[in-house]
Amino acid sequence: MGHYDNIQNIYFIGIGGIGMSALARYFSARGKNVSGFDKTETQLTRELQKEGIEVITSPKVEDLPDAILEDKQSLIVYTPAIPLDHAQYLHFAADGYTMEKRAAVLGNLTKGHFTLAVAGTHGKTTTSSMLAHLLKVTGSSITAFLGGIAENYHSNLILDGDKAMVVEADEFDRSFLKLAPNIAAITSMDADHLDIYGEDSQIKESFNAFAALVPKDGKLFYANGLPLKGTSVGVNDDADIAAVNIGVKNGSYHFDLRTKEKTYTGFELSLPGKHNLQNAVTALAMAMEYGAPPEFLATALASFKGVQRRFSYRIKRDDLVLIDDYAHHPAEIAAVHQAVQEMHPGKRVLAVFQPHLFSRTRDFAEDFANSLNLFDELLLMNIYPAREKPIDGISSEWLLKMIKNDKKELVQKEDLSEVIRAKKAEVVVLMGAGDIGEEVEKIRKELSGEN
Repeated sequence: MGHYDNIQNIYFIGIGGIGMSALARYFSARGKNVSGFDKTETQLTRELQKEGIEVITSPKVEDLPDAILEDKQSLIVYTPAIPLDHAQYLHFAADGYTMEKRAAVLGNLTKGHFTLAVAGTHGKTTTSSMLAHLLKVTGSSITAFLGGIAENYHSNLILDGDKAMVVEADEFDRSFLKLAPNIAAITSMDADHLDIYGEDSQIKESFNAFAALVPKDGKLFYANGLPLKGTSVGVNDDADIAAVNIGVKNGSYHFDLRTKEKTYTGFELSLPGKHNLQNAVTALAMAMEYGAPPEFLATALASFKGVQRRFSYRIKRDDLVLIDDYAHHPAEIAAVHQAVQEMHPGKRVLAVFQPHLFSRTRDFAEDFANSLNLFDELLLMNIYPAREKPIDGISSEWLLKMIKNDKKELVQKEDLSEVIRAKKAEVVVLMGAGDIGEEVEKIRKELSGEN
């Protein structure tokens, strides 16, 4: 662990976040006394507690664990999503504690290890989870910090040795510039997080700065078509490494992998959507570069079950399908639509969308309207504010008016299950990065008649 050897107590402000909880699990597994705050209790915070990590929902200083109050050598890890007037944050700052952002902690951990990092506005969670799975199954000694719950491991942390680290590199708040990647990939550079960056050009600049972190003896892979230098990866195109001879059989893709040297045959991927094929090629290219034996990679990929809330089937019957997806950007919504069309042709599709952030809704309103318009019918939830205060005139009502499809309506979270059931759609797709994820089980039960 190196950098943090002498610290015994670690406290996370925002411990329920997907990246924060992976770090909390890592330190806990390394014998540290880990605790943290999160304002809402979720499935993830409940699991952390089961693992022996104390989670409190009170922001008051007097409710902090004694071990943290008494030990000023404690490390305080915080996320940029917390409000600056957070009482515990202010207390630690005033009292001289060591305080580090999540990104800095992850960066310090990667500096001591060979690191494989996946960046991109979409695709990074699935690609990094896939890569970690490929390396683990083919015998590499790795630790992986993931931005989602990998279905194979029911966790966002894989602890299987420490010869190398696999990390999801997050562009939010430019945090990925703290990493030290040896092998890196950039899956996409679409505009996002304009609340942080202001301009699309600054996002591109930020990704270029990330690419520049890769040393001369390292390797950068990027999605074919991006304005980058390195090794391009693609699907059925002229990329340096590409999926070719693609077919769909029993709901799975079958393909070959063409590199400059040779073509490897017999790959199978059970995740729907062209974007997932692209993710798979990226993960395979990185795994081969690291030294994973190519002859075992096809079997390893076939056993990858995906990431929770990434086109996750919650009901899969001939007469009813319920899919849950984290899509919160217009390009991701369009990718989900493409995958649904390919896997369930001719079925009537009801989309349920919870917009995430007022600023993102404002910045991409027209694109959101166009991608949501692709579905047969739409239920739109209120905007999930996350770290933001409301913005005048920006609301789900405003967005709804921009969508041409007349089969559309607003729905309140508490009425969701009932309204969805009444629609009697053949395929229901739930999309969003807010708390819609916490509603999925309730909806599944309602549609399955378990209530």
